[in-house]
Amino acid sequence: MFKSVKYLLLFVILFQFTACSQRNDKPIITFSADSSSIVIKNIDQASLFEIKKTYQVNPDSIKLISVLVTPGAQDSLQDEKDISGKAVLAGDSVIFTPANSFVKGKTYLVESYIGVKFADKSKLFKGTIKHNLEPQTQMLLR
Repeated sequence: MFKSVKYLLLFVILFQFTACSQRNDKPIITFSADSSSIVIKNIDQASLFEIKKTYQVNPDSIKLISVLVTPGAQDSLQDEKDISGKAVLAGDSVIFTPANSFVKGKTYLVESYIGVKFADKSKLFKGTIKHNLEPQTQMLLR
């Protein structure tokens, strides 16, 4: 009797552990409420610590986020243009404010290495580990 309860309890604990470890903890990239800036939130504590440490040393030299305007179907030049701006660490979020405001109707490609992991246990077991880091990308329509 007690042996079966012990195994049941062990099964419940292991199930709870595996269920909690598979949560989605990628940073979220969105426009701010007024669409004047891009906000990266839901940054894990380890990445946030590294950002703060690097940001304190020299805040002007780090490139936390890359924003590109993608060409439309009607554009004659099919080049993505880099958007200049300033990234600021605010609490547990990174806020990117462009030098010129975002244009309504344009699509922006946002790339960030914040919170990107080289290899985790799911990639290890599936055999999908790559030799380089891939940035988290998000397409945002203004």
